[in-house]
Amino acid sequence: MATPAPATPSADPEAGNRARFELEIEFVQALANPFYLHSLAQQNILEQPSFINYLKYLLYVKEKDYARFIHYPHALHHLELLQHAQFRIAMKKDEMFREYLNQQQFEHWRTWKDPTKLNATFQPESTLKQPDLLHNA
Repeated sequence: MATPAPATPSADPEAGNRARFELEIEFVQALANPFYLHSLAQQNILEQPSFINYLKYLLYVKEKDYARFIHYPHALHHLELLQHAQFRIAMKKDEMFREYLNQQQFEHWRTWKDPTKLNATFQPESTLKQPDLLHNA
């Protein structure tokens, strides 16, 4: 009796879809890196119509069901920015723009949990008025 051959990704549509999704998520996450974006721009990849269409296709990742797999939220922001020709041109021409993106990303990561950097509208009222409560007690 012959044993069946193990399923290959091309023979199993579900495994093929999973592999494709993993590659697409990995690529989108790479877009969080401003230096990678600059590299793509320097290689003229961001000017290719087929690549621009691919970036449009990848917008599905922003939907709630798929965005939960993204570990670097800046990737979704950069994916949105890449939809605009001005951004793609700026990434190619201006190294200062790349540095600006890098610095903004660093500042976000550095301060995102720092309570002094949070917008007061997002803090519960009780935490804003704690010193007053101590003086009135």
